[in-house]
Amino acid sequence: MSKNKSSESVKVVVRCRPLNRKEESNGPAGGIIQMDVRLGQVILRNPRAPVSEPQKTFTFDAVYDANSKQRDLYDESVRPLIDSVLAGINGTIFAYGQTGTGKTYTMQGAWMDPEKRGVIPNAFDHIFTHISRSQSDKQYLVRASYLEIYLEEVRDLLDPNHGNARALELRESPESGVYVRDLTSCVCKSIKEIEEVMNMGNQARAVGATDMNEHSSRSHALFLITVECSQPGPDGRKHIRVGRLNLVDLAGSERQAKTGVQGERLKEAAKINLSLSALGNVISALADGRSSHVPYRDSKLTRLLQDSLGGNAKTVMVATLGPASQHYDETLTTLRYANRAKNIQNQPRVNEDPKDALLREFQREIARLRAQLNHRKWRSKQKKEQVDGEGWEQDGDEETEGEEEEGVEKEAEEYVKLEEQRLEMETEAIRGDQFMLAEEKQKLLGEKERMMGDLRKEQEATEQLTAKYKAMESKLLVGGKNIIDHTNEQQKMLEMKRHEIAEQSRSEREIQQQVLVQDEETLELRETFTSLQQEVEAKTKKLKKYLKLYAKLQCIKAEIKDVNDEHVRSRQELEQTQNELTRELKFKYLIIENFIPPEEKNKIMNRLTFDPEEDQWKFQPLVPAESKSSQMKKRPTSAVGYKRPISQYARVAIAMGAHSRYRAENIMFLELDMTPPNTASLAVAEPNQSHSLDNSPTKDRGVRKSRSWCQTPKSITSSSSNVSLAACHTATPMAAQ
Repeated sequence: MSKNKSSESVKVVVRCRPLNRKEESNGPAGGIIQMDVRLGQVILRNPRAPVSEPQKTFTFDAVYDANSKQRDLYDESVRPLIDSVLAGINGTIFAYGQTGTGKTYTMQGAWMDPEKRGVIPNAFDHIFTHISRSQSDKQYLVRASYLEIYLEEVRDLLDPNHGNARALELRESPESGVYVRDLTSCVCKSIKEIEEVMNMGNQARAVGATDMNEHSSRSHALFLITVECSQPGPDGRKHIRVGRLNLVDLAGSERQAKTGVQGERLKEAAKINLSLSALGNVISALADGRSSHVPYRDSKLTRLLQDSLGGNAKTVMVATLGPASQHYDETLTTLRYANRAKNIQNQPRVNEDPKDALLREFQREIARLRAQLNHRKWRSKQKKEQVDGEGWEQDGDEETEGEEEEGVEKEAEEYVKLEEQRLEMETEAIRGDQFMLAEEKQKLLGEKERMMGDLRKEQEATEQLTAKYKAMESKLLVGGKNIIDHTNEQQKMLEMKRHEIAEQSRSEREIQQQVLVQDEETLELRETFTSLQQEVEAKTKKLKKYLKLYAKLQCIKAEIKDVNDEHVRSRQELEQTQNELTRELKFKYLIIENFIPPEEKNKIMNRLTFDPEEDQWKFQPLVPAESKSSQMKKRPTSAVGYKRPISQYARVAIAMGAHSRYRAENIMFLELDMTPPNTASLAVAEPNQSHSLDNSPTKDRGVRKSRSWCQTPKSITSSSSNVSLAACHTATPMAAQ
């Protein structure tokens, strides 16, 4: 991978925990790891190899042995990263290693003990202490989120319905990169508030017990802190920069034979190892530099760490190791991945408004032009010293920046005048010399003319540079300086001294590493000796160098052999996985071809679609949500006053008054025939009274008489009798026929 001046390597530090009681009771073999804190080296011994086999040596940015303190790791390796986040640069800290090696202890530690507080609580204290001591014209907004990746599902640990909530989705945008959709974000105003957010998320995190760790993390946890800073710039306007800090506590890689997990824990371990394997593949692809494809989409973890590995962020990787001999293979794998991660190049930049970036570019250009002017002033000063024989006295410490800028132009003009006078005097002297040959005189005159031309060109270049500098500076508005409180100033000075000490120790370690490398690579080929004793000492020293080189060669050969063996083993595992997937695929095809109808299979295949965001195949809904016209209409609800649901068409038909032929339920719209009661009380008839039709002896008293069955006979009118007679006459001849 090509490096540019804005790129920065991933910082890798290694920490080894002490032996626990169980490991100490297993045997007196002791640890297999030796650490050279001064040189930043980790020396690994293979307990199964013979004594003659050389040990493996790895070099990192910093190493911390079992006696290291939490505060030392934070001040030396983490504090510069937090300062960068407060300046508007993205930062990531993640712990990587085998289960039970102290990743959670390194990241969180013991909250109640100040000496054992981990990276996360120290980062909280660092951020809010910096805000409280900052200038009064700066405004900050701190937001915190907490999530976990459990069984390859992203869960919000701050959601009250964490156990029943659905998995969150990952999205990507050009502005903010990869983010989690609908993730809860809490605004925090103090250390206490952000610690409460952390504790609430820890209570919901998935934790389980294994044979190697009682409180083993069963998920990857990411605590996200966003720090926004608003500050007035030289133009008097508010400028905002945003820094994002990702604090990652990874679950440890584990083997079922050692952890003894079963059931649900075994399923969790499979998903953990899958995501860590994807992380290792990403590290290998980025460290290689020749790979055109980086498999970020192989897991949710690598998607979330996409900016942290090869993107816009500063990254610190803390590799945790276990010193026990039974963990040699896992320790070697962790060291190899950490060694590869050193070669990953990130391109961190300040997250600010593009206008602010343009302002910053103007300031850089002004500083560059000012440096060029100072360089020209220095050259002018040197040349004048040669002319006058004495230098210009100048008190640079007391001279202000404005006086320096005005002095540059004055000194340049004075120097040009002196040079012109000197060249004119020399030219006149050459012309007045009678003893000089014409050719020589012409040659000297031409040389003086050339020097005059160079002098004029230099004067023009200086004037152009000064004009350009003033033009660039005129585009910016310069405000007054802010007064900082004395106590805050002292605290800042203390932090600066602490940072300088950590930087000095890091520089010393790098210098010692370079000296060691040069000492190994440099061999004296020819030497002269004054005595045999001196020759013996020199040859002995050279022999030791050769032995070191030979041991290094053997280590490289062993490393190549181990890498080849690992490659063969990985290939065999991939082939086995491929065979299992092929067998399962054939089984599914057999079921589909023999038990599912072809038309149903075609329907299912037509609904399949690939989601690039989730990197998996999904089924399209039966009714697309985009096309509202093709959506299935809902069943109409029952209207008030009707026995059954009525469609809109039926309502319109009722309102329009459709033809009676199509009215199947006309009876529902008819009014009931409310007739008065037809009962009557009959009086007791006299013996000599004639019986009428209404007072029939066969009827009981109080019997209801229906009007339709028992009606009073009516008199037949003449018209009705005529019609009846005519009908009778008409029917008689037809009957006769």
